[in-house]
Amino acid sequence: MGPRTDPSALRWLIGAELGRYRRESPMTLAELAARTGIGKPKLSHMETGRYQQFPDDIASVLRACGAEQEAVDRLTALATRSDAKTWWAPWAAVMPDWFKTYVGLEGLADSAFVFESMVIPGLLQTEEYAQALTLGTGFVRPDHAERFVSFRQARARRLTDDEPLTLHAVIGEAALRLRVNGDETRRAQLTHLVDMSELPNVTVQVLRPEDGPHSATPLGKFVLLGFAHVRPIAYTEVLDGAVYVQDPDGVRTYSMVADNLRQVALSPTESRALIRELAGAS
Repeated sequence: MGPRTDPSALRWLIGAELGRYRRESPMTLAELAARTGIGKPKLSHMETGRYQQFPDDIASVLRACGAEQEAVDRLTALATRSDAKTWWAPWAAVMPDWFKTYVGLEGLADSAFVFESMVIPGLLQTEEYAQALTLGTGFVRPDHAERFVSFRQARARRLTDDEPLTLHAVIGEAALRLRVNGDETRRAQLTHLVDMSELPNVTVQVLRPEDGPHSATPLGKFVLLGFAHVRPIAYTEVLDGAVYVQDPDGVRTYSMVADNLRQVALSPTESRALIRELAGAS
């Protein structure tokens, strides 16, 4: 299985691209409506991804915005995939609404850069670690915890699919030392992290306090998602929601932070050695 389908996330991506092209043109919705003959409310819905965008309408909008034919072709082709089933539907009841968009986007992505300062990233967690972390945080109802963990494990299988996600994770050393359900669970998690880091599509780096300051110091977590047919986006979480960064300048800033983290953190080989050392510690 390659990238996973999600019509709502796909509409969101298409809408984000349409909005970017309009703003870069630059035009207001009213000006675009006058040029295309598409009503302003419909254009607004196309940009938010609230309803399905049709290829002919997408092509009209992009041409009015001066987009090249290549952009027209790739976005209209994406629109033909927006009637597929949502892969995460069996777990919809255990996810907060704000997280569903991210899960859909992650399933459509070709690559991801993840920075986590305090916990092991979800895609790299063992079942036992995920279970203990889920129960410990209190954000998921106890009777939903098992289902939520099975959902997280389904997400993680994207790393070993036939067309796997390319993942680069920078993890704070504190996450490796976090006591989650005792030392046995922690050691098993670290051993699993080493195994995953040896996959050709997975890179893991550890960021230690002694490595010095870095540009992600104010951040606890962020993700950069890369796609084959649309421009990348950045994502970060707050306590009860998420922030998506679509503006090219904003995404570029997060990309610069990611580059800085790669430079400051231990190399993948050094990181693997440290994780193995901590996994063997009592």
